[in-house]
Amino acid sequence: MNIRLSALLLSASALTLSLPPMSAAQVKGAVGRASDVVIQGSILEPEKLQVKDDAKLTALIKAPEGFKVEVFARDLINPRMLAVSDKGIVYATRRSVGDVIMLKDADGDGKADGAVTVASRPGMHGIAFDGNTVFLVTIHDVYTADFKEDGTFGPLKRIINDLPDAGQHANRTLGIGPDGMLYIGSGSTCNECQDDNPENATVLRAKKDGTSRSIFASGLRNTIGFDWEPTTGALYGMDHGIDWLGDEVQVEELNRIEQGKKYGWPYVFGMGGLNPRMDPPEGVTLEDWAKQSTEPVLGYTAHSAPMQMAFYNGNAFPADYWGDAFIAMRGSWNRRPPSGYEIVRVNFEDGKPVAFEPFLQGFLLQQENGKYGYLGRLTGVAVGKNGSLFVADDSNGTIYKVSYNGEATAKAAAGGTIPNVVTDMPASKIAIDLIDAKGSEPITVKSAFEKDDPIPLQYAADGDNASPALDWSEAPEGTKSFVVICDDPDAAEPKPFTHWIAYDIPAATTKLREGIPGSPILQEPKGMKQGANSMGSTGYTGPKPPAGDPAHHYHFQVFALDIETLGLEPGAKRDAVLKAMEGHVLTEGQIVGTLERNMASK
Repeated sequence: MNIRLSALLLSASALTLSLPPMSAAQVKGAVGRASDVVIQGSILEPEKLQVKDDAKLTALIKAPEGFKVEVFARDLINPRMLAVSDKGIVYATRRSVGDVIMLKDADGDGKADGAVTVASRPGMHGIAFDGNTVFLVTIHDVYTADFKEDGTFGPLKRIINDLPDAGQHANRTLGIGPDGMLYIGSGSTCNECQDDNPENATVLRAKKDGTSRSIFASGLRNTIGFDWEPTTGALYGMDHGIDWLGDEVQVEELNRIEQGKKYGWPYVFGMGGLNPRMDPPEGVTLEDWAKQSTEPVLGYTAHSAPMQMAFYNGNAFPADYWGDAFIAMRGSWNRRPPSGYEIVRVNFEDGKPVAFEPFLQGFLLQQENGKYGYLGRLTGVAVGKNGSLFVADDSNGTIYKVSYNGEATAKAAAGGTIPNVVTDMPASKIAIDLIDAKGSEPITVKSAFEKDDPIPLQYAADGDNASPALDWSEAPEGTKSFVVICDDPDAAEPKPFTHWIAYDIPAATTKLREGIPGSPILQEPKGMKQGANSMGSTGYTGPKPPAGDPAHHYHFQVFALDIETLGLEPGAKRDAVLKAMEGHVLTEGQIVGTLERNMASK
């Protein structure tokens, strides 16, 4: 593959790699292991500009007719994500400072009275309110705190302490969905790579006490901004496109994020483009990966760097703004000309996105010498209780307030309620109690633990998270393949929690070694496919019962089938596997292990 990016080692603020550009068609036609493409990339870092006078500053910012932009607060160092409490108080996280500040406007003059620190933890970034509770997230930890009458927070309580390592994308964000669950944006560790932790490049979902965490959707390189459309309850998010595929090719992606779906990264980008620099796991082609991935609903200018996203549900803007989304675009460092440095509006009609429109512009300026400069790199957006829009700039430490001077009438939400669009697998028995075998002698299954004994730590999520070796007796005549499923029926939800699905295991196989990798298709045993576990990843995920629960039972079940293949793609879900097995199970067997976690291992 011919990608010449050695010039990136040069320490320059404005640089173009003088190579012929790669078109979208070329990228889409690349096939990974036989790629031969040339890519043009740029480094262009605009200069930071400062205007101290509020009136002169806001005069440079362009907004639609009837809208007014004011400076709400200045000199805040590094305001990133914004949130507004039920009392109408504005809060901002400051990642570089490691805190959350409260910005009250007690005298009602449209400006913050000052900044008060209400919480501190290194790397503090995401913030969301749920009534009188605030949720905060750092790289690895999620905290909750009570919201006090004066707007300050009570003591922080850590509910999650093991979010995956962040690497390149350390900016965790969170929100409370209409289903009452906690959602967490967990970016990839890199621009493009095969992340070892399946929780990277995902949106995670957990209960509000931090338990029952699972992967809601995957293949999302870095979805910082996400929110729920107010008429349908559907989750939308803006994902950052891959760098170094050119100035134009890899759009910033607006995705409708749905449970269990994959969104392409790192092998597929934008509207079905195949990444020529990445090879998927053995046995899977880029085209296969694209077929399993969901394309964006809309794309925006490459390298714009989407940050926080908020749907407008206030009553102060014109009626056609209700239910539309605002997104902060922090701006590019590797595109010519620069992109982003703006607030965009996503126009929704009948609950569906139809187009991007400019909303706040003027932050990016081309100076008399031809060089670019910026007045702000925009990161946060939040809707105030009075219908105003608050916008954070983390470079010059400013928060703006956008209001509307004309007449405004709010649109009513269709139906008046937000439906719960998130569903889990219905409660069910373990697989062996759902499948009728044809009556042959049962299979004897053995592992590193005896029946009903504790599972060794190396096979648990808190240990090595390695799959245990399984060894089973010879299957009856006519066996053409095996299926392995590990279920935990003691989990609260989903019930059962499925830790492992493997199928199309060749008939000659009577054992699986310890530590099977999470690849969708294995070379040894050749052709074995792995399905999606309840965590949302492919392959094995180790037991991790809630601390304080009685011991959970983990049923490692082996099924002998009279067909060579289930006819399913890699990554199939439990229901699809069980349905494909119906009428084909000659016999079955299982070994059950237990695990209990003490409070210290939470």
